[in-house]
Amino acid sequence: MIRIGCGQGFWGDSSEAPVRLVEDGPLDYLVLDYLAEVTMSILQKQKRENPAFGYARDFPALVERVAGKGVKVIANAGGVNPVACAREIRRRCPGVRVAVVLGDDILDRVHEFELSNIDTGAPLSTIRDQVLSANAYIGAFTVVEALKTGAEVVVTGRCADASLVLAPMVFEFGWGEAEWDLLAAGIVAGHIVECGAQCTGGNCLADWETIPDLARVGYPIVEAHPDGRCVITKHQGSGGRVSLATVKEQLVYEVGDPRAYYTPDVIADFTSVSLTPDGENRVLVSGARGLPRPSMLKASIAYHWGWKAAGTLVYGAPKASEKCKRGAAIVDERCALLDLKFERAVTEVFGDEDWAMLRMAVRARDRAPVERWTREMIPLVLNGPPGATGYGDGRPKLHEVVAYWPALLPREAVATRVEVMG
Repeated sequence: MIRIGCGQGFWGDSSEAPVRLVEDGPLDYLVLDYLAEVTMSILQKQKRENPAFGYARDFPALVERVAGKGVKVIANAGGVNPVACAREIRRRCPGVRVAVVLGDDILDRVHEFELSNIDTGAPLSTIRDQVLSANAYIGAFTVVEALKTGAEVVVTGRCADASLVLAPMVFEFGWGEAEWDLLAAGIVAGHIVECGAQCTGGNCLADWETIPDLARVGYPIVEAHPDGRCVITKHQGSGGRVSLATVKEQLVYEVGDPRAYYTPDVIADFTSVSLTPDGENRVLVSGARGLPRPSMLKASIAYHWGWKAAGTLVYGAPKASEKCKRGAAIVDERCALLDLKFERAVTEVFGDEDWAMLRMAVRARDRAPVERWTREMIPLVLNGPPGATGYGDGRPKLHEVVAYWPALLPREAVATRVEVMG
């Protein structure tokens, strides 16, 4: 048996959870999932501004805290610049051997492919000039090659979330590339824990009011066995709960067809999975079935869509909500006089007659109307209804709108490789 802990469900998750996983009990592998679709475009933008950036910059500091404790770390924290991430780890921890998985970033090659949007069928040519990032979801087996180098830390780019957890099982148990049921079992386990505390009581619909001690919630651990069985648990004494309800909720999270959950490594049949209580805060997962991996890989492409801005004001009594509605009407009338056009405009009023909050937001393809709109809301403080407050952030900020473009490309078009440092 090996014990794999997942201490990060997204970039911005608890910085203490991974350390507690390593320090509070036995653990063989620490897996950290940092990447969402929009995260890649944010990291690509950071890399354009500074070639040394483009990765989750809090990850090297975390490695420094857990290095030398006998736990191997696997993370997709490399984002769009995994080599820079590895170099920073080596700078902080010169004695740590780091392996980098490369090949997922296809931004410089995106013009080579005739890609279509999975959802709409539109060709990539319609947004090619606006593309900000493009990465293929790669699987577990290149991570396995990285582990074979003896690396203590493996850094990847856009590796599929569940594949990060599957990789140490394949490495330790010697599972073959066509043992579909075993690979499916590893993917199911990875999918259950990939969102961190979401399977140990966090963000839980079932009995959320009774989940104990979420302030010290325990993050999930997979006790994996060579035959594909695994137990989902957490460290004894930590907060939260592992139960049939919490595991079931995460199992169906972001699943389309439960009979065919596509990953780079295998197509998993979630309807074959059996969940059984295995003691306090322990759920046994077994019975997973798998089909041969798909011939195509999913590409996560982000592109510049336009611009947006949002602002808030708070009004006090009397007639607070009426003041909000009147203030919004004034802003709308001024925008009409200026002939400002938006793709979408939203006005919301929250509260009652004693206090109320006005929230307004606009979005447009062009920057100019949105930027001009940002100068029309805050003046209400002096030239609108009386009693406005809650404008500490000042004028609404202009933000770029990044849109998501999912596509498929042939597996053979993506060549992954491993580089070792140290």
